[in-house]
Amino acid sequence: QVQLVESGGGLVQPGGSLRLSCAASGSIFSIYTMGWYRQAPGKQRELVAIITSGGSTNHADSVKGRFTISRDNAKNTVYLQMNSLKPEDKDVYYCSAVLGRLNYWGQGTQVTVSS
Repeated sequence: QVQLVESGGGLVQPGGSLRLSCAASGSIFSIYTMGWYRQAPGKQRELVAIITSGGSTNHADSVKGRFTISRDNAKNTVYLQMNSLKPEDKDVYYCSAVLGRLNYWGQGTQVTVSS
């Protein structure tokens, strides 16, 4: 069992930056593939970025060059650095942990981009 708690969301102006954090507990964090997803009301949850246990990353085309996922295994935490934010980045952002068929989710954190 893995518990995930996201933080760092909030209101930011277009062009601004935020860093989301996801703190994990309850299992061996370093072996999980960690990911960030986002979801708007009435829409499907979509992948933003993932990072494997070995540190390989993949980012959605819509955020490449603006967002960066990273992890600190010593702190059991995964981060999403979001720069050059756009109004269309406004969503609830969720952290996930995957190991085989095991898949855990956090409760989400709201990101709003507005002037």
